Amino acid sequence: MTDSMIINRYERLLEIGQQLNSTLDIQSLLKKIISAAKELTNTEAASIMLIDPISGDLRFEIASNIHDKDMAGIVIPKGSGIAGWVALHGEPRVIDDVTQEPSWNSKVDDTIEFRTRSILAVPLKTHSKITGVLEGINKIGSSHWEEEDITTLTILAGQAAIAIENARLFQQSDFIAEMVHELRTPLAALKASTVLLLRPDLPGEKRIDIIQTMQSETDRLSRLTSEFLDLARLESGRTRLELIRFDVGKLIEESVEVVLPQAQARNVVAHLAGEDAVVNADRGKVKQVLLNLLTNAIKYNREGGKITINVNRVGDEEHPMARIAVVDTGYGISKENQAHLFEKFFRVADTAGFTQGTGLGLAIARHIIEAHGGVIEVESEQGVGSTFAFTLPIALR
Repeated sequence: MTDSMIINRYERLLEIGQQLNSTLDIQSLLKKIISAAKELTNTEAASIMLIDPISGDLRFEIASNIHDKDMAGIVIPKGSGIAGWVALHGEPRVIDDVTQEPSWNSKVDDTIEFRTRSILAVPLKTHSKITGVLEGINKIGSSHWEEEDITTLTILAGQAAIAIENARLFQQSDFIAEMVHELRTPLAALKASTVLLLRPDLPGEKRIDIIQTMQSETDRLSRLTSEFLDLARLESGRTRLELIRFDVGKLIEESVEVVLPQAQARNVVAHLAGEDAVVNADRGKVKQVLLNLLTNAIKYNREGGKITINVNRVGDEEHPMARIAVVDTGYGISKENQAHLFEKFFRVADTAGFTQGTGLGLAIARHIIEAHGGVIEVESEQGVGSTFAFTLPIALR
């Protein structure tokens, strides 16, 4: 590598460092890091693995050569393999030919149908703490990694580690501020209720009304705290999917049974239509998404309305997906509100003009579906109804 090429590379590193430090959205940041790693080291692919704070294992956070739905199930035990060694020792590893490396395990390659030839792996460090590993995979145009490649990727990893930590801290502080704001309303209602209950002249029937209000607000606080924790884990990457094969139709029937009392109370009828599909997903988390969508479809439906759950196969042969759509005959959602539905704490006013729920259900649903490599979307027409649809990977035989 010539002196001018080295100078150009370091100038590019400085430019990329500025871009990383100004990016606070974690997913955008991760994409920029692996794109920079590929560019600066001239490799076919790049990946970032972060250390699970509980188990200490490495898990793929992003990779240019691995589909999102495949990443969820890949775990590298602490100290295992090339990346595990780097995370444990905090030093780079250079592998020019993985077939000659005793610690190389081809399990990941077999899973994703990718052939790894060479690897440059460096630790992600913040001060003295190692948070993960950044890898460049398959050097283009050469069978050997140069010293400048190691230096460049190490510098980039240092910039990346600090940028990731800053983005997480920003995300955390922003989330805490929103959480505190949301908790104030039920807490204020509870405080006011206790003041009223202390009044000796309070009529008995009014006392019962206040107690019922307190019960409702404590239930809301319980839901808020549970969903805060769910969303915090999802956003931080600490929640991991437990992927299994299951019949999505049976899960839908099971979910409909759960919400049946709510539906019957409003004379709403629900039925399943479409194709059979066996998916590869986290059954519990998909049920959480379904229950949220079904509950909303009942809440915002007309008295005596209908809900149809359609299942269809979409996508190509290589990446077939099941599309699950929950269709209601409710009042519909305005275009303006549709643009914000999957944002945290956003709530659409119900037919009586009041907001209900925590405003976190759809944000949680979006994170769950995107973690599976799927998408969730809404189509709605005011006065006609709404369709919430999401996709999941079909289990390949």
